[in-house]
Amino acid sequence: MTPGSPMTQFTNQTYEQIAIGESVTVAHTVTRDEVELMALVSGDANPFADCEALGDDGRPLPRCEGVSAEALVHGVLKRRLPGPGTVILAHALNYEGDAHVGDELVATVTVTSKQPPDRIVLACQVRRGDDVLVDGHVTVRAPSSNRTVDERDSLNVVLRRNDVFGRLFRECEHLPPVSCAVVHPCDRDSLAGPLEAARHGLITPVLVGPQAKIRAVAEAHGLDISPWRLVDVEHSHAAAAQAVAMARAGEVQSLMKGSLHTDELLAAIVPSATGLRTGRRMSHVFVMDVPAYPRMLLVTDAAVNIAPNVRDKADIVQNAIELAHILGVAQPKVAILAAVETVNPDMPATVDAAMLCKMADRGQITGGLVDGPLAFDNAISIEAARTKKIESPVAGLADILVVPDLEAGNMVAKQLQYLAGADSAGIVLGTRVPVVLTSRADSVRMRLASTAVLKMVAHHQASKAPK
Repeated sequence: MTPGSPMTQFTNQTYEQIAIGESVTVAHTVTRDEVELMALVSGDANPFADCEALGDDGRPLPRCEGVSAEALVHGVLKRRLPGPGTVILAHALNYEGDAHVGDELVATVTVTSKQPPDRIVLACQVRRGDDVLVDGHVTVRAPSSNRTVDERDSLNVVLRRNDVFGRLFRECEHLPPVSCAVVHPCDRDSLAGPLEAARHGLITPVLVGPQAKIRAVAEAHGLDISPWRLVDVEHSHAAAAQAVAMARAGEVQSLMKGSLHTDELLAAIVPSATGLRTGRRMSHVFVMDVPAYPRMLLVTDAAVNIAPNVRDKADIVQNAIELAHILGVAQPKVAILAAVETVNPDMPATVDAAMLCKMADRGQITGGLVDGPLAFDNAISIEAARTKKIESPVAGLADILVVPDLEAGNMVAKQLQYLAGADSAGIVLGTRVPVVLTSRADSVRMRLASTAVLKMVAHHQASKAPK
């Protein structure tokens, strides 16, 4: 590396520039991505099965075989010594053990001999503490000229570990479609979305809004609404009120937002006398399929409750736990998020988190494992949790992220969508019937996924209703 160059740049050495005895040592922490990529290449169907090693909290740690430590050796040779342009010709390496996600490995390569015109033999070793995992020699062809590469130019691979939405679609295939009042579907997206959901057998739409407008949109965009009931009302406020009244009367099993503002629909839902409230606080849950996360992730509340107090948060947590049960997670792990993982009286989110955990201990919140406060990294990364020595059955394995307020939740959800490539479905809970709040930014897949969640929740509520 040349003086003053960024830490992400690597400059090689040619055969003539390398001296016998020269050595480089690199420390590296094993990540989950590396384990899964090596499994993909090697054909190991499940690198997380039959794990004998345990973490500090007693849980099995995903493992990787010696081939991963060998890859670390190859990385040191190709980046550091000799560096970019190195060609590996042969190696004789002994493998003495497995590494696990979160392990810190130390790789050392040392030049032992040079063979003109360009071959170099290096002694290579990878250790985990006092344990030697890999030991032996590698022969390489050194680069013929100097060059510098930027680590940021390296190939980035994102694995989609868990096709969350595909599973949801499969699980609700056998269920009959649910009746759904589509509130004021007066533009292309808000009308085409429910029609597509109907085509997939998810809902039986009831279109509630100004009849002339809905028919004009359908005609303009070639959409056939003839199979579906159309309830004519004057405007968006009337559409919201009519849809809620239909849900209260049992005419429909669910609601879907059309082209009206979210506040208009919620204003009709919230009143105790005429709306759809229950004894539980209403809340919104994003069901997220994050390519870089190995399980379904629920984020709540990022759309309804602006600044919930701890009582509100208890309901928000319970709503999310019950949704996780419906979606197939028997005992969801719930992370109460804050900026830090310790309780600080000057940071209300950490105090709320501690109170929610104690409420769970006392049976005021049931059905899941609740822990907090946890910072975002500690909630979703085993490596981060282990580095900070956090002993928790939730840390690094969260199924549900409970955010401090709506602003934080909206940022988390949008960052996962736009930076991590996540797909998201959304649903409002704590109401007599499930409600989907669609967005014009939602893809077709996201709209269908939201409707699939709605369908599963509606059928669950119907199964629990008094006969």
